[in-house]
Amino acid sequence: MKGLFPITRRKKESIPALFAAVILIIAAWFFASDPERGPGGLSVPSSDAVGSETGDISVYYLDVGQGDSELIRLPTGENILIDAGLSDGAEHLTAYLEQLGVHKIDYLIATHPHADHIGGMAKVISELEIGKIYLPKVADDQVPTTRVYENMLDAVKKKGLRLTQGKAGMTVLEQDNARLEFLAPAKDEYNDLNNYSIVAKLTFGKRTFLFTGDAEKESEQQMVKKYGDSLRSDVLKVGHHGSSSSTTAGFLKAVLPQYAIISCGKDNDYGHPHKEILSRLSAAKVKVYRTDEQGTILVSSDGTDLTVKTGLPLLAAS
Repeated sequence: MKGLFPITRRKKESIPALFAAVILIIAAWFFASDPERGPGGLSVPSSDAVGSETGDISVYYLDVGQGDSELIRLPTGENILIDAGLSDGAEHLTAYLEQLGVHKIDYLIATHPHADHIGGMAKVISELEIGKIYLPKVADDQVPTTRVYENMLDAVKKKGLRLTQGKAGMTVLEQDNARLEFLAPAKDEYNDLNNYSIVAKLTFGKRTFLFTGDAEKESEQQMVKKYGDSLRSDVLKVGHHGSSSSTTAGFLKAVLPQYAIISCGKDNDYGHPHKEILSRLSAAKVKVYRTDEQGTILVSSDGTDLTVKTGLPLLAAS
C-alpha cells in the first residue's frame, strides 16, 4: 500500500554555514520566555464527525510515509496536530486536513526538529490558522541548519507567532475528564537530537494515548525512572518509526499498551520497523498497526471503549 501522501525520500538539505548563526538567533527569539501552561478542552468526535455531536475522541495516525503526523480532533471544534511529516507531502497533508474540515490547528506540536517530523510545518503554518506552537529547545550547538527548519521559522515569523518551549512537566490541556501533558524532554541537553523529542500523554476518560516522537533509550529510561507505572497507556505511538533504538523492554513494560501504532514508509531505506521491536511487541501481546501496511489509522473512544479503523479513504487525492 502506498502512503496516503505521495512522498519521495529526500536527502537532508543544509543551508550554507554562514546562516547557521542567524537561524540560532531567530530560533531563540521565537521561544517564549516561559513555557505557557494553559487550560483547554479535550475530547474529539468520531471518524466522520467534524463538530461536537458525538463527544468521542478521534486520533488519526496519518500515513505520511517515512515520517510522523498525528491529528487529534476535539468536539469543541479544536484540533491538535503532532508533527507534520516530510516536506514532499505537505501539500497533500493540508489538503487532507481541509477535507476533514480542519481549518485551524489550536495546538501545533513539533516533537523535534528533524525533517521527517517538521517537513510539512511551514505549509501548515502558512495555510491554516494557528493557535499555540510547541517545540523543544535544543542546545545551541545542535540547532538545525536545514532548509526545512529555516522554512518553518520563516512561516512562524510571517504569521507573527511565537514558539513555546515544550518540556517535561507541562500540562497543555486540562478540562473535565481530558488531559494532555508533556513527559519529555526532561533534560536541557542530549547527545542525540531524537532524545529532545516531546513525549505527550493524552488521557480521555479511562483511556490513554502516548505519543513519543523519536524518543530513544536515554529519554525512555528517564521517563521510566520518573513516572513508572504512570506511563501506562492503551495506545502507544511507537518511537522512531519502530527502530531498535527505541521501545526498550523496560519502557514497554511500563507503558503496557493494548495497541501500538508504527508510522513508517513502505520499503523504507532504514528497515523500519526493525524485527527486534516487532518481536518485542508480539511477546508482550500488543496488537500492532502500521501505516505502511494499513494506511491512515483512526483510533476513537468515548472514554471507555476503543475503536480502531484502518485504510481510511485517500481524501487528499479525491
